[in-house]
Amino acid sequence: MPVRSAEATSQARWFERLVLVVSLPLFLVLWEFVSRSGVVNARLFPPPSDVAIATWQWARSGQLWIDLAMSVSRIIVGLTAGTTLGVLIGLATGQIRFVANLLGPVFQILRPIPPIAFVPIVILWFGLSELGKYFLVFWGVFFTVWVAAHLGVRRGDPHYLRAARMLGTPEYKLFREILLPAALPVIFVGIRTAVSIAFYTLVAAELAGTFAGVAYRIDVAQQNLQIGQVMGGLLLLGLFSSIADRVFDHFSRRLVWWT
Repeated sequence: MPVRSAEATSQARWFERLVLVVSLPLFLVLWEFVSRSGVVNARLFPPPSDVAIATWQWARSGQLWIDLAMSVSRIIVGLTAGTTLGVLIGLATGQIRFVANLLGPVFQILRPIPPIAFVPIVILWFGLSELGKYFLVFWGVFFTVWVAAHLGVRRGDPHYLRAARMLGTPEYKLFREILLPAALPVIFVGIRTAVSIAFYTLVAAELAGTFAGVAYRIDVAQQNLQIGQVMGGLLLLGLFSSIADRVFDHFSRRLVWWT
């Protein structure tokens, strides 16, 4: 029985790896088949081979690298600002009741407002400057991180806190040695979610008026019916978002090793 069980487990793992390897090629083959079968309009739903050609031409022109650089810079600035402020304020509202009562109601009203709703007023406030793009990415990131930090501190184990206070542990040590380590896993989950949200928000940010960026180029290509470039831009956004998520997950597992 144990030998058969080990063999079955080995076969299951091999099958899972096989599925993982063939998943993306199978998707591309099916996409190519559907686009060229005549079931759909190939001009509006081009096959991946045409998308690859359009993306290659975009890269050869040199514009792709400029667009990528501008989009990545907006994500980095907005994500860094939103994460930093979100963590600091979240820790404060989670630990200090006065700060929570002061800022909590305001944040609960502002938090549901989607970044794209700010596009018209951001254009009025910042014009076509980069500050408007940074602000929209920041807005999408900040509240997610704030909620994670706030809840992470609030959900610290009360038994540990009670035991530490009974032993005479000062409040600053309670925060550093009990509350913060307990909150960090939740905070990192919030930041990981915010990384994906930053890419969603980038689309709204670049629609607020700019002259370069992947989402901006997608919009221009759509207006010119260059659907291959549109699809290529969408795939690039998905690819870079996936890479950023994987990289962050890799480092977070090493930084928050006790989870």
